Amino acid sequence: MHVDVLVIGSGPAGQQAAIFARRAGRSVVVVEKDSTVGGACVHSGTIPSKTLRETAVYLAGLPRRTGGKIEVPRDTRTCLQSLMSRLEQVVASHTDSIAATLARNNIEVMRGRARFTSPHSVQVLQVRGRTQDITADFVVIASGSRPRAPGNVPVDHDNVLDSDSLLAMVYLPQSLTVLGGGVIASEYASIFASLGVTVTMVDKAPRPLMFLDAELSELFVQRFNAYPNCRYLGSQEIVEVKWDGLAAVETRLKTGEVVRSEKVLCALGRVANLEHLRVDAAGLAANARGVLDVDAHGRTAVPHIYAAGDVAGPPSLASSAFAQGRRAVCHAFGLPEGASAALIPTGIYTVPEMASVGLTEVQAREKHGEIRIGRASFGEIARGHISAGTDGMLKLISDADGRVLGVHVLGEGATELVHLAQMAMVNNSTIDVFIDNVFNFPTLAEAYRVAAERIAADIRVAAVAV
Repeated sequence: MHVDVLVIGSGPAGQQAAIFARRAGRSVVVVEKDSTVGGACVHSGTIPSKTLRETAVYLAGLPRRTGGKIEVPRDTRTCLQSLMSRLEQVVASHTDSIAATLARNNIEVMRGRARFTSPHSVQVLQVRGRTQDITADFVVIASGSRPRAPGNVPVDHDNVLDSDSLLAMVYLPQSLTVLGGGVIASEYASIFASLGVTVTMVDKAPRPLMFLDAELSELFVQRFNAYPNCRYLGSQEIVEVKWDGLAAVETRLKTGEVVRSEKVLCALGRVANLEHLRVDAAGLAANARGVLDVDAHGRTAVPHIYAAGDVAGPPSLASSAFAQGRRAVCHAFGLPEGASAALIPTGIYTVPEMASVGLTEVQAREKHGEIRIGRASFGEIARGHISAGTDGMLKLISDADGRVLGVHVLGEGATELVHLAQMAMVNNSTIDVFIDNVFNFPTLAEAYRVAAERIAADIRVAAVAV
């Protein structure tokens, strides 16, 4: 069989690569090793964790939103699956939607495990040992990733868990140690903390989510440490993790401290799913981080082979994977790739949410020198009080003339709010776009106007001083 584009994997990156290839009038086959489409994003990652988060946010927010009239007892022996009763329905609905979209675009999905036999040829091992050979003009590797298990952390999926096995727990643990400070670690740590679990985060970095604006991640640590008996331990080195054989897992740190907890979540990165692909037969090799090196278009060292999503490394977010798959195929066929990858927003589903787009404060100062910063607390916004979400914050960054450079938001609704800034930046707008236009009232979007007015005031003061 010969096709124009062969896509390996049906997660976010693979879906978009296949769809845009078909829209370009090309023949496409998607190879998926699992029985259903969607990849880890749907079945073990984004969708399951966000379903649990939705329940946690609702339960934690109910007492505040009802003025204390309704209290939710925090029983750490609650059956975990009871908090995710909608998961099967959510996963099934999303899987059906993906399958319908692929079918509507006349995209063939072949079940099986792919491996390269040459730079342009792939063999697919199907059920009952059958094989299918496929040649393609272009190949997009979007095979995703799996949790990494470091040698000093004995993941047994019972007492020491990874992000795939965490939600298979029968009951909420009384205590949980989370190893790591990345997206997965931060999301699960805050979700379980909001459910009343005693959570300790152990991270080698001085603060979690180091790629974010420092002010945002520092606020997250403050919010996390405010949960009862929860704490973030930064700049730590793990010496040993072991089950005591009775009731707890002991995490021994280089400082000598031993953190004891009922369960441990190892969230120390992910490993690209490359081992079965035989990428060496295509002339490729993983780098020292275990992912494929790609250029700004997703192209590997072999010009007709692209990599998108987790196999191409950070930021390893579903939203960026969608864009990477699209941009790879568009580049392959000389089509416009759309907005710069720098304007892809980051959404992190911690409790509370965090989101950003554009430059951090440090990046903006390095690139533009003089900058302006306007902040708006959700405590200044009527909707923040109405929804009992006054602990949020929006940080707007512009150049000296008011051109929007970046926005960083912490608080419920952050992952939605950030898109307003994204559109402003796509259109090269100044902060005036947030002052001159009318927002619905009361909404959290009003925070943009408050932050923009503060920048406008700074610009007026600077003009007078000159």
